[in-house]
Amino acid sequence: MARRIDVTGADGVRLAAWEFGDPPKDGSDTAAPGVLLLHGLMGRASHWAPTARRLSARYRAIALDQRGHGRSDKPSQAAFTRDAYVNDAEAALEQLDLGPTVLIGHAMGALTAWQLAAKRPDLVRGLIICDMRASALGAASQRVWAEWFKAWPVPFATLADVRKWFGEDDPWVERPNPARGAFYAEVMAESPDGWRPVFDPDQMLRSRETWVYDAHWEELAQVRCPALVVRGLDGELGRAEAQEMVRVLPHGQYAEVADAGHLVHYDQPEKWLSVIEPFLDTLTTD
Repeated sequence: MARRIDVTGADGVRLAAWEFGDPPKDGSDTAAPGVLLLHGLMGRASHWAPTARRLSARYRAIALDQRGHGRSDKPSQAAFTRDAYVNDAEAALEQLDLGPTVLIGHAMGALTAWQLAAKRPDLVRGLIICDMRASALGAASQRVWAEWFKAWPVPFATLADVRKWFGEDDPWVERPNPARGAFYAEVMAESPDGWRPVFDPDQMLRSRETWVYDAHWEELAQVRCPALVVRGLDGELGRAEAQEMVRVLPHGQYAEVADAGHLVHYDQPEKWLSVIEPFLDTLTTD
């Protein structure tokens, strides 16, 4: 089970944080080291559940529903800028008294993590970047996403229909992917006419347009803590770019997960954990 903790983000936006497990009870007086997990665009804290539960044996593991996502507020007039997301994560760390922490981010959440690590090195002692590119994606990418959202056959009649469409029928799916179907089923909620996403697609596009037109190498180079770049072999982050990210990071390391796509931590949770836990071990022994 996860315990909900409400925190206040930038501009007063209410955010739902979820603490998995209890701090280690090893008889010591020292608090468990903190880990903050940040999901990607359209994701939610529950997508981190397998990772957070494993880590909760040794860490204070908290996953954040970012603004516009999950159980956090989705105000129509809220800012969905890079600064807003970074400031939210910063506020969460301070209010939860997690720092200095390890930030683990997937996709958009990874970008937020490394931008926060660059901004507040005092709050971050380690960073794990999961399948997020540092290069600019451009206007064509944003147009493709806008058309993709329009193609969703919402409302879905059942959750089984959600799983089938995102796992098999979605034109973006090259081969059946049950894990992808399950991933999107977690971000649906039942409404009077069927199942719809818990987020506003327009807010997602507004969030995305604040990073796709720009490269983010400069912030990456400003990260001073140890950092691990993880990619799925079939993900969106290519090997060459991932290795260049490692080169740019002052203390970068590289890992890849076989038989995994963009949703690395969700596709292959055990393999994902097998590459991040040795990195985490190096942080605890420093």
